[in-house]
Amino acid sequence: MVVMTSVLAYVIASGFSVSFVQAFFLGLGGFLVAGASNVLNEVLEKDYDKLMDRTKNRPLAAGRMTVSNGVLLAGLMTILGLTILGMFNPLTAFFGTLSLVTYAFIYTPLKRYSSISVMVGAIPGALPMLIGCVAFDGYVSSLALVLFAIQFLWQFTHFWAIGVLSFDDYQRAGYQIIPQENGKPAKRIRWQALGAALLLVPLSYVVYSILNIHIVNLGLLILASLGFSYYAFRFVQDKVEKNALHLMLASLVYLPFVLSILLIDQIL
Repeated sequence: MVVMTSVLAYVIASGFSVSFVQAFFLGLGGFLVAGASNVLNEVLEKDYDKLMDRTKNRPLAAGRMTVSNGVLLAGLMTILGLTILGMFNPLTAFFGTLSLVTYAFIYTPLKRYSSISVMVGAIPGALPMLIGCVAFDGYVSSLALVLFAIQFLWQFTHFWAIGVLSFDDYQRAGYQIIPQENGKPAKRIRWQALGAALLLVPLSYVVYSILNIHIVNLGLLILASLGFSYYAFRFVQDKVEKNALHLMLASLVYLPFVLSILLIDQIL
């Protein structure tokens, strides 16, 4: 997802005028930096990952890789990834560095103390969109900011759905990332998920204004945001046992759909 969003944002910002080679190297640089971030995350959380069903088979948690090898791998991936991003322009490498540092050294340890970590983690999670635009433009454009905002807001709806699904796992590992009430996920995170989804509706019009996309595509973006909000509303109602799963699946459809519409608009 990280590589896809940065590359698609790069192509959208260029008006579909970049070469396959350029897009490939941007994707490679982003992949290496994201990979380094995830390796460092596993190094720092190795002992906690062992306690969670969904993470206990990760290489470091399962003992298939040593901590020293993990740190070495992360270092090599960081150097190579940032070098590649720097070939586009210094600002791209800066945001790549910011993404890695924020994710590995601020978001990761903060997860054990406060749910504010979700907001912190949404920053590196949304930076790939901005990085893609900056790689082409060389500066932070209005398009870069609105695409960043879309992925930033999307993450709250996406993650709170995952948080409800994995609540017991997080509790077992001692994470404080999911606020709770009476031993269950707090109701307010469901409202936050809905609020973030609803804000994506007006952002569709902002994208329309910046890119001057076709009115039909604007309609599709609005419909996608309303559909996403519908599943978030059902998540708030909490009347269906699998509402969190449905919302998570909707989130996995929403973002690629939006980027595909913008990409198709630039092609046509």
